[in-house]
Amino acid sequence: MSTSAAPDQQPFRMIDLTLDQEAACEGAARILTEAFRDHWPDAWPTLDDAREEVRAMGTPDRICRAALDDKGRVLGWIGGIELGYDGRVWELHPLAVDPAQQGRGIGRALVADLEAQVRARGGSVVYLGTDDEDGMTTLAGADLWRDPWAQIQAIRDLKRHPFAFYQRLGYQIVGVLPDANGDGKPDIFMAKRV
Repeated sequence: MSTSAAPDQQPFRMIDLTLDQEAACEGAARILTEAFRDHWPDAWPTLDDAREEVRAMGTPDRICRAALDDKGRVLGWIGGIELGYDGRVWELHPLAVDPAQQGRGIGRALVADLEAQVRARGGSVVYLGTDDEDGMTTLAGADLWRDPWAQIQAIRDLKRHPFAFYQRLGYQIVGVLPDANGDGKPDIFMAKRV
């Protein structure tokens, strides 16, 4: 018997994640640590580091949204930070989905929800940076100081790097910061008009 939702229904609901929701914030912190453990272990290496990130994202000037299952458990969450430009540009930071729940459309739904939140606040661009610290794309290890745009145009995903996920959602690579994380470890910048 299938438990999938109807095509127009998601098997989860979106909420504002606020600091007074202690259990949800704790779930978000756990997910942040677990989701980044394999490829970016230094991002939020401890639960305390992740809790601090959740607290920082829970301020009124930021967007903090979570996908919950029917029992109220956090499946994933996303944040948005206004970058200025008179409120037109927002940074997507972070996006984390419980590793056991990945592949169910939760990340895609969280990104779409953030985009709607940004539009509702008068924003028109969502921007993000996605590092390549361990050879997940053909940009890692490359000399991006020479002809970076040719290398960006020829980028290939080698190990399920997030840039490919964001491209499927309509985000475009708008630049790179060579050696941002050490020699041959760039940050890849992406953006989308919303």
